[in-house]
Amino acid sequence: MIVLKRPPPGVPVSRGPSSTREVRPLGRPLNIAILTQYYAPEVGAAQIRLAALAEAFTARGHQVTVLTAMPNYPLGRIYAGYPRLLLRERVAGVRVIRTYIFPTQRANLLHRLASYVSFAGWSALVGTFLLPRPDYLLVQSPPLVLGLTGVYLSWVKRTRMVFNVSDLYPETAIRLGVLRAGTVLHRLSAWLEGFCYRHAWLVAGQTLETIRDIEARFPGCHTRLLSNGVDPSLLRPPSPAGGSSGLATRNGRCVAMYAGLHGLAQGLRHLLDAAEQLQGHPGCDLLLVGDGPEKSALVSDTNRRGLTNVRFLDPRPHSEMGRTLLQADILIVPLVRYIPGAVPSKLYEAMATGRPVVLMAEGEAARVVQEHQAGLLVAPGDAAGLAKALRRLADDPALRERLGRNGRAAVERHFDRRRIGAEFVQYLESVSP
Repeated sequence: MIVLKRPPPGVPVSRGPSSTREVRPLGRPLNIAILTQYYAPEVGAAQIRLAALAEAFTARGHQVTVLTAMPNYPLGRIYAGYPRLLLRERVAGVRVIRTYIFPTQRANLLHRLASYVSFAGWSALVGTFLLPRPDYLLVQSPPLVLGLTGVYLSWVKRTRMVFNVSDLYPETAIRLGVLRAGTVLHRLSAWLEGFCYRHAWLVAGQTLETIRDIEARFPGCHTRLLSNGVDPSLLRPPSPAGGSSGLATRNGRCVAMYAGLHGLAQGLRHLLDAAEQLQGHPGCDLLLVGDGPEKSALVSDTNRRGLTNVRFLDPRPHSEMGRTLLQADILIVPLVRYIPGAVPSKLYEAMATGRPVVLMAEGEAARVVQEHQAGLLVAPGDAAGLAKALRRLADDPALRERLGRNGRAAVERHFDRRRIGAEFVQYLESVSP
């Protein structure tokens, strides 16, 4: 029988980053494995966060191996130049093993499950033979089914599994309408969620809401906050928020930008509803940057409505996203409805630009914006409220500048991804076997 060790008695399991905890000197280098369906060169929250975490490990002299899928997100097809079954490469000092996935851009449940299960199965097979035995195996969720592969590999490799929860599934899937409560699939997903938590050495959560939810339902879980953040040095505002120029500002008009996945969770149709109400406003345009399963329908809907104040741009490489965001006057961060534990990563990126945020969300994300006075809050789905907030900011450059400055200061003090990653790495060093 294999016993998965938990943190020894007397070792605190922190609920958040601490700048005062004593850090022991670095001993032997650790071998760290990261199991994730999503990784660079894909662009997305999980990809960026995990690449930064891998960089934090390597900066401390540890060896990192990432077991991931062939890059395919969000295009729904394998990127050009990549094989289908297996590739081993080194990216920024990190050993990366890529294997097969059934790629899809379709949002229906059947195609999503096929994609998740395909990678979970292939990564289990490839990981058994090619993954070096790690000291820690960090497993990214969602997709929740990847937790099965993580538990299996932690047994095979006799290692500690850190289950990193970015979104609470299956609860998030139910709230988004992807999964119906009470069905067989829901009950199976709920069982799988508990199975992963119970077999993890540590459960890391992206938000305090996530941590508290898990602790309430699974009191035996050892948890730690591993919050999201951003590298503020990559998004340094070159000028006050009211003075942007370039692709986002033309003829003196203020432009509100959404940049990211065009998917179900964002509720971008509400942005079009707000744009329709702003058609007569003399100085406010909307710019949507990115791609995803909903984009073609959004473009068609824009044309059908005859919205002349809405533009779409193709996704930008991650290396260019900072420059793109900095050309906006206002940044919109929407969620289609309240999702427990959800704080979109683009919220931190928006705050780092020194531009004001219009947040369409509730819960912890709203608390962050309100507490730091970084923008205006709108209830999810409230298109009229969104139009009102955009109109207010468009008409008040001084307000834009003040809210943007507050957001930037909050990122530098509390949400610097480099510090967050370094402190998590130091914690694992302090309890390493």
